[in-house]
Amino acid sequence: MLVCMASNQQTRPGIGELAKDTARGRIGVVMGEVGGRVQIRPIGGGTEWDALPGNVVRPSAREELSARLAIRNGNSRDGL
Repeated sequence: MLVCMASNQQTRPGIGELAKDTARGRIGVVMGEVGGRVQIRPIGGGTEWDALPGNVVRPSAREELSARLAIRNGNSRDGL
């Protein structure tokens, strides 16, 4: 009997989604792709950086929660 197993591979995050650049250990929002590189913007805004596609993964649940909490804390400090 042949059994097919589901792949454990995750797909790379798309535009507007949170992503982790494993080479830098930073989390940001995917803004697009140009020239074979993924552009990621820091969560709080700022200058985008380029990442190699192989280094861009979905953040873990803990990393995503921490990033979203940082956004909310920043917004409350700014009165938003």
